[in-house]
Amino acid sequence: MTEDPGKSPPAIPPESDSDTPTSTEEDRKEELTQEQSPPTSTEEDRKEELTQEQSPPTSTEEEHEEELAQDQSPPTSTEEESGEEPTQDLTPPESPPAPPPDLGAPGEEPPDEGGFGALGGAMTFLEHLDELRKRLLHSAAAVGIAFAICWGFSEQIFRFLAVPIADVVAPGQDIEAGMKELIFLRPTEPFSIWIKVSFVAAIFLSAPYLLLQVWLFIAPGLYRKEKSYAIPFLVSSTLLFLVGGAFAYYVILPTALEFLINEFGRPFRAMVSAIEYFNFEVIVLVGMGMIFQLPVLVAFLSLFGLISPGFLWRNFRYALLVILIVAAVISPTADVLNLFLWSGPMLVLYVISIGISWIFKKRRERSEE
Repeated sequence: MTEDPGKSPPAIPPESDSDTPTSTEEDRKEELTQEQSPPTSTEEDRKEELTQEQSPPTSTEEEHEEELAQDQSPPTSTEEESGEEPTQDLTPPESPPAPPPDLGAPGEEPPDEGGFGALGGAMTFLEHLDELRKRLLHSAAAVGIAFAICWGFSEQIFRFLAVPIADVVAPGQDIEAGMKELIFLRPTEPFSIWIKVSFVAAIFLSAPYLLLQVWLFIAPGLYRKEKSYAIPFLVSSTLLFLVGGAFAYYVILPTALEFLINEFGRPFRAMVSAIEYFNFEVIVLVGMGMIFQLPVLVAFLSLFGLISPGFLWRNFRYALLVILIVAAVISPTADVLNLFLWSGPMLVLYVISIGISWIFKKRRERSEE
């Protein structure tokens, strides 16, 4: 079909601002709308994760935090009112293993653990105090019983003790005449004399039992072999004490009284007090009895290795000086004769002690081998 030449083509209407937007403008608006639109599902998921991280702890975490808070929290009002502390674990820590017991030097047997019939065993400090109390009570009871026995024979005992003074103040006469020469100055003195006589006699009578108590107290620290010296210790101590007292009674007292009364007291009339004489006699008898314990003391120290015969011999000159000083102090007179009578036995006992120490040293060396 042919076009009509007389007709012209339709004119294109001009663009105007009031017309609808084009496709390009529509696309821009859609993009802006999408940017302002609510987030998509992916963005919502991200926000939920962030919210969960910032959200309060779950029930499990809350319970854990509550337990920690309870452990660190102060006691409640009920605990404060009752004064009770929170429950704690009082299980004691494991202690380190105890060290092995000290078995002493090589070749020595362990200390005796005690038991019925044994002289002693391993003891603590408090047990030693209790043992000391027991030994003191036994010793006091022994002296008390001996005192009651000696009280019934107090006059006879004093007659025996008054023989040295009777021979000096009434020479050639009997003991009755010699006792009549003794005087008392106060009405209570005769009773005091009988008390003192009974007490001193009780000490001598109970001396073996007292020495036994001393041995029983020191025995827990000794070995079984050392405890075998118990009987020799008791016998030798008792015999030496009696020998010392007898030496003082038969040798020292008569010589000292003769020198004091008949030599120094010749221009005067002797009026000797009975109680003063007895006090003087007790000092001499007991002092010499204790001096005669020197060999026992040296044997005891040598048994533990505290002294040796070489030590005693090297210090002999110093020992002689000490013996002379002690004799001058305890001697009743200052004359040379009485000084010799006191220092002579002490010097002889020192020499005997050196021999005893040598014997114990050899025994100790053989036991160690």
